[in-house]
Amino acid sequence: MNAPLRKSARPNRLPLRGLAPLVAIAALAVVVSGQPAAAHGISGGGLGSGFLHPLLGSDHLLLLLGVGAAAASLSAQLLLWGLAGALAGGVYGALGGGLPAAELLAALAISAVAALVLRSQNSPSTGANAGLGLAGSVIATAMAIHAMLHGQEVPADIGGSSWWLGALAASTLVAGGSYLVLRQRAAIWSQRLALGLALAGGLLAIAPVLG
Repeated sequence: MNAPLRKSARPNRLPLRGLAPLVAIAALAVVVSGQPAAAHGISGGGLGSGFLHPLLGSDHLLLLLGVGAAAASLSAQLLLWGLAGALAGGVYGALGGGLPAAELLAALAISAVAALVLRSQNSPSTGANAGLGLAGSVIATAMAIHAMLHGQEVPADIGGSSWWLGALAASTLVAGGSYLVLRQRAAIWSQRLALGLALAGGLLAIAPVLG
């Protein structure tokens, strides 16, 4: 006697109809930003400007949301990896360091972080212990690239120091806040956010070509 067929249990699969609002959100992010890392030019404006940058700079905001989602999906330790990467990248940029195609890499970093979240949702067995080193490296590198761009621009004076303090405060608020919210939600919420971030990162990367 044949065994009855059983439905596959995949409670976290995102229905196709849920993709439409994600596409709209990602497209809106590109329209608002205008170009990859568009808000990098506001660096050095003091405490208030530094605090507003992670909120008004769409690429920075999207990356921080991705870091919070990754921390909620894998481990809160990723928040510390992100902080370490930001500090290292900021210092590297301030000392004159740079990378080729850094703006493109900054956009693609958003998609890379989103991929971590999607991987954790599709492969729960890779948990914090098995994948934390790789995830931490991706998070730290992504944050370092963004911070490096700012380090190249922020002047080495009291105004620049105030900018960094404001940016750090707002970045902690966004990444930490998204982590606290998402860890209380079903996994599909992080998956939806990650899909939108992956798409947004790709659109930001090709925005200069389209524009």
